[in-house]
Amino acid sequence: MVTTSFSKRRPVAVAVLLLLLLPGLATSLPTGIGGQQNDIADVAKEGCLCHNAAPSNSVQVILDSVPYAWTPGETYELQLHIIGGPAAGGQYSAGFSMRVSSGELGGTGADNWQGDMQSLTHTSASAAESDRMWDIIWKAPAEGEGTVTFWITGNSVNGDGGLGNVVEDMWNQLTFALVEGDEDSLARGTRTVFAGDGNVAPPEPESHGADLHHMGAKLRAHWLGLLGFGAVIMCVVFAGLMLRYGFSTSYEGRSNQLRLRYKLMRRGDQ
Repeated sequence: MVTTSFSKRRPVAVAVLLLLLLPGLATSLPTGIGGQQNDIADVAKEGCLCHNAAPSNSVQVILDSVPYAWTPGETYELQLHIIGGPAAGGQYSAGFSMRVSSGELGGTGADNWQGDMQSLTHTSASAAESDRMWDIIWKAPAEGEGTVTFWITGNSVNGDGGLGNVVEDMWNQLTFALVEGDEDSLARGTRTVFAGDGNVAPPEPESHGADLHHMGAKLRAHWLGLLGFGAVIMCVVFAGLMLRYGFSTSYEGRSNQLRLRYKLMRRGDQ
C-alpha cells in the first residue's frame, strides 16, 4: 500500500518541479527578450528578473554617443556596452532589452521585438559575443514629440543559458530622457550615459603588437629616425677615434707624415 501511494505521488512531484522551473527556462532567452514575459510586463522597463531578482551596480550599462537633445527625423548611431558581472564564458555572454517612447530603433546584432520598432533586443549570435557590445541606431521622431524616454536593461551572464547557477547572472537598468533640441542644446554635441557604480576596467587588448605591413608612413618615420640616430652615433665614434689616434702626440702608430708635421710644429718651421 505504501509503495503504491509513493508511485502515484512521484509523477505529481515531477510535474510540480517542472512547473517551478518553467518560468526561468521560458524567460532566459539567448535569442532575445522583450515585451511581456510571464509576470514581467516589459523587460526593458522592469528588469531581467529571470536572471536575478534585483539589479546589480557592479554591472555597467553604458550608452555612448548620446545627444544632449534630438533633432526631428535625425538618425543617431549609438554604442551599447555591458561591462562587469560574471566572466564571459560558455555559449552566451550577455543580452539586452531596449525601448523608447518615440522614434524607431535598429542596430547590428539586434532585432525589433515582434516587429515593434520602439523595442529592440539582442540576437542569439550577438549574445554569444564576448565583447558584450552592440551598435544601435535610433531615428528621432517628427517635430513636436517633446521628451523621449529610453529604457535599457542589460544582463551579464555566465554562459550556461540560464540552466545552471543563475545567481551568478547579473543585470542593471539604464533610464534617461532626451528633450527636443533647440539651438543651444544641439550645439552641446554628444555624451555618454551609464548605470552602475562607475568602476569600469578597460578590456584586455587582444593583440599586444602591430603588423609592420600596416604601419605605413609611421613605419618609414620610425626607420628614418633609427638611421638618423645611427648616423649621429657613427659621427661621435669617428670623431673620438680621430681625436684619440689622429692628433695625439703620444700615439706610437701614427704615420710618418703626421710625425713630420708635429716635428715642424714644435720647431716652428711652418
